[in-house]
Amino acid sequence: MNKKPNILFIFSDQHRHDVLGCAGHPLVQTPNLDRLSDWGMRFKRTWTQCPVCMPCRATMITGRYTHELGFTSNVTADRGDTVDDSPFKPAWPTIMKQLQGGGYETASIGKTHYHSRPGSLEAEERGERFDTRQFGDFVKGFGWDYVMEEYDRYGHVPSHVKSPYMDFLEGRDLLKAHQEQIKGIYRLTPTHWRGETSVLPQECELSSFIADHAMDWLQSRDSEKPFYLHLGFVQPHVPLMDDPIWAAYYADADIELPDMTMPRATNDVWAEKVKRLKGHSQVQTMTDDFVREGIRHYLGAVSLVDQKIGEVMDTLDALGELDNTWIIYSADHGEMLGEHHLWAKHCFYEGSVQVPLIVSPPDRRSRGVCSDLTQLIDVVSTIAEIGQVAPPEGARGQSLLPMLERDSGGYEYVFSTIEDWTGVRNEDYRFTLHVPTGTPCELYDLARDSGELNNCVEDPAYGEVVGQLKAVVLDHRAD
Repeated sequence: MNKKPNILFIFSDQHRHDVLGCAGHPLVQTPNLDRLSDWGMRFKRTWTQCPVCMPCRATMITGRYTHELGFTSNVTADRGDTVDDSPFKPAWPTIMKQLQGGGYETASIGKTHYHSRPGSLEAEERGERFDTRQFGDFVKGFGWDYVMEEYDRYGHVPSHVKSPYMDFLEGRDLLKAHQEQIKGIYRLTPTHWRGETSVLPQECELSSFIADHAMDWLQSRDSEKPFYLHLGFVQPHVPLMDDPIWAAYYADADIELPDMTMPRATNDVWAEKVKRLKGHSQVQTMTDDFVREGIRHYLGAVSLVDQKIGEVMDTLDALGELDNTWIIYSADHGEMLGEHHLWAKHCFYEGSVQVPLIVSPPDRRSRGVCSDLTQLIDVVSTIAEIGQVAPPEGARGQSLLPMLERDSGGYEYVFSTIEDWTGVRNEDYRFTLHVPTGTPCELYDLARDSGELNNCVEDPAYGEVVGQLKAVVLDHRAD
């Protein structure tokens, strides 16, 4: 073909890096992601630049670090009719704008999270209305020609909220049942992390809806331009719910529990962070059986995402586009899944900060597994090189394409920031600094302690290492 290659970037939410068959997970069924790995390269040590949704998604359109963009945590306003409080700025240079200038048609289907959580309960009480489609022009301002936006399932609960998926469920008389189930495990209710089987049939699940919409878009587009499609799955983000078919598959799975040793508070600054991590995880509910059941439903959610990815790939094949399409898979952050007695993210443990990353070129030739340290912002520069455009102004990442053809590359240090904490790792250590006070909070000797169980930040034997890594973090933040 003479035209530039298509680019399909599949970006799920809260997918832990090792919950993949190709990563050696003993139970999870991910044959399509495994196939993509066999058709390209899997990068096994990729750090997200922020282990929560919104800041990470900002880095994934700009290629810049979160502290450069001016926000390092999720921002939630309680109004549903404005984007004034959004830290996202349409004036930013983005990879989508670069691709538009290079002749691409751009589309975002699924989660963007460029603005606040849809329609808080307080907004509902004020009688305000919220429809995800009302922010279409705002989202398009970042460089998207087409947008169909969906959000976490928590956003489907308030009665004053509307979205394409909610209309879809309402048209099938399923919305009320879905809302009642979500209310029972709503964000930070007493058993927020309880694993459940969805009341919806598989074909009506949110992952199915998003993938079906993407396939419809691919089949209906009449543009001769190459496309850049961002396919943003919401799952396996909590609530820990999967569809009835995959729930039945994993119902009797023999789940091996992770090491649930709790984080150790080394000083008063870190003690406050540890307290918040434990509170968010509702550690008082985390019995062995409770954790096993949550993991089962998480595996089911991952497998449905994988199933739908296979259907999208089949659609590309039927359209004659698969052989001219680069496919990239990753996620915004991981999921602790009970490890260290924690759920979710918000920290720099490997389960939270490390993400899956697969790059599959159109030739579908295996390149193996890359063990070098890489960063999620590298995807931005990689997409720019694929599309034969310059990266967005200020982008910090490096293209991964040269690494597909050679054994080495990567970084000496990779970085991630959440709120006032910045984490860094190299081949030997993982370190956390509370930046405002300059307080070292975590140090793990990865060669001796790959499970990150022994926080040796206050061990005098590591004093020199702590000083070196503190300087690295401060230089990174000042750059």
